[in-house]
Amino acid sequence: MDVSSINRKRWDKQVELGNPWTIPCSPEIIAAARQGEWSVLLTEQKPVPRRWFPDDLRGLDILCLASGGGQQGPIFASLGANVTVFDLSPRQLEQDRMVARREGLKLVTVEGDMRDLSAFGNECFDLILHPVSNVFCPEVLPVWREAFRVLRKGGVLLAGFDNPCNFIFDFPKAEQGVFEVKYSLPYDATRLTEEQRQREFGEDSPLEFSHSLEEQIGGQLQAGFRLLDIYEDGQNSPLGKFMPGYIATRAVKPSS
Repeated sequence: MDVSSINRKRWDKQVELGNPWTIPCSPEIIAAARQGEWSVLLTEQKPVPRRWFPDDLRGLDILCLASGGGQQGPIFASLGANVTVFDLSPRQLEQDRMVARREGLKLVTVEGDMRDLSAFGNECFDLILHPVSNVFCPEVLPVWREAFRVLRKGGVLLAGFDNPCNFIFDFPKAEQGVFEVKYSLPYDATRLTEEQRQREFGEDSPLEFSHSLEEQIGGQLQAGFRLLDIYEDGQNSPLGKFMPGYIATRAVKPSS
């Protein structure tokens, strides 16, 4: 199954359907950012702590990895950063270009699979923002290895990802507040029949994959990163009343 091709088309469809992660930031958000009032998300609810960023983003080379949708990239561009938005979905990237045109911002958009950053040379970014998105990717270690390669020494990776425990339940029942354990981990949507996938997520939803904390956090360490900080975040769902649905990490590429 060509997961990249399927998810490219389905994320394009999500733009049409108005998925919250596809709705670009408003003129008011950009205006506030230009006045120094801004925040971005790696997960669903809790803004990334400002201490995770340099005091001044002007002139920094920032990669918004698998982060199309016109949300984070334009904010960084309005702060004076040199922004590249990399995403699988052409329509998600168009959201970023639309905001850039509307606000007179400069940013670059590149289409591709997060596991392959060959469009970029070695050590060409100072910071990578990677919001919850590798849930749509069958494997994550290549993502961490590529992120490490394209970051300069001392560069920072900010990443958000799902709590893998989210995937053990029958999804439609969990949305109704009935938590019936159904799946063993790791969850892999390609192992389901098309009928099962449509029942679980709907016809137009991207394919999802769970990844262990060993892969998510240990994978960053294996790629060469040094973990600096971590936080958990909730999700707006019945399950979110009982456990944090997301995790975010701050890691650095050592200077030596």
